[in-house]
Amino acid sequence: MSPSGQRARQFRLHDLRPRRPDARAEVLAGLSRQTKAVPPKFFYDAAGSRLFDAITRLPEYYLTRVETGILRANRAALAKAVGADVCLIEYGSGSSVKSRLLLESCRPALYVPVDISLEHLLASARGIFEEFDWLSVCPACADYSRPFTLPAAAQGLPRMGFFPGSSIGNFEPARAASFLAGVAEVVGPRGRLIVGVDLKKDADVLDAAYNDAAGTTRAFNLNMLSHLNHALGANFQLDQFEHVAAYNEGDGRVEMHLKSVTAQTVRVDGADIAFRAGERIHTENSYKYAPEEFFALAAEAGFVPRERWQDARGYFMVALLENAGVEGRGRLDGSAAAETEAARAAADGG
Repeated sequence: MSPSGQRARQFRLHDLRPRRPDARAEVLAGLSRQTKAVPPKFFYDAAGSRLFDAITRLPEYYLTRVETGILRANRAALAKAVGADVCLIEYGSGSSVKSRLLLESCRPALYVPVDISLEHLLASARGIFEEFDWLSVCPACADYSRPFTLPAAAQGLPRMGFFPGSSIGNFEPARAASFLAGVAEVVGPRGRLIVGVDLKKDADVLDAAYNDAAGTTRAFNLNMLSHLNHALGANFQLDQFEHVAAYNEGDGRVEMHLKSVTAQTVRVDGADIAFRAGERIHTENSYKYAPEEFFALAAEAGFVPRERWQDARGYFMVALLENAGVEGRGRLDGSAAAETEAARAAADGG
């Protein structure tokens, strides 16, 4: 503690050395299924990230714009709901406008962005640390799809998770409940979570958002094949596949696919993958929820709703949940042994 009673500001990496999945095995397993699929994380090479940034600015793609508007319009209410001196845990490296809005509004004592990509995590976290000269930042390199320990600096602080961007909709519902249960374990009893949820709406609005007139979402989807070509030595011909996206109202989700326009064989890291004409690769689901549906899902993980904010059209919801679970949830890492030499080097500026 400093003489004023405030915690000393710090920047320190909490490196949990997450095991990275075997990309080759993961892709080949997905392409060998009866219904071919590739996980959506393979959208995001450098080109894919640039294309997604462009998508967020499209007139048809309301999600980023509306969620940001909700956070901006409800700054005071968010600050009151979050409370003072919390540990804010962001699921994903926070380099976006939304992260900054929440930091400015709520002024947490500690910010813990979590990501599996160490290089991206450190760059993003360092940028936040330099921008907010009152904030301690302890980035955690971890696989946030499962529970993880928090840095020692979180000791004694109330915990608030932050999962924006409607990313919860990319999980199958059962997996979403499992993920939220993991968040509940990390934030602990009475810990809270702010989560962005895309709401059910007219199918025409959803179809337009994933089939924009400029073709940017099409390029983003097809870029997955380019990424696989570079990462795994595949030989996908992008002009031999078509972007397909549509809202499946029965299942409450937008489904994205890449459809082979002809019968063909593609080589992926030495393995031959045969496609029939019209056969599809399933690349993403994006589930949409009615508020009561989402709160029922969160209840499976022990969360209860405390506040919710929506835009005027009811397109999107930012929800504040509280873990009403039993004592004993939540873990904290207090041992210096968990920090690597890289962590200590990264802390030099703090």
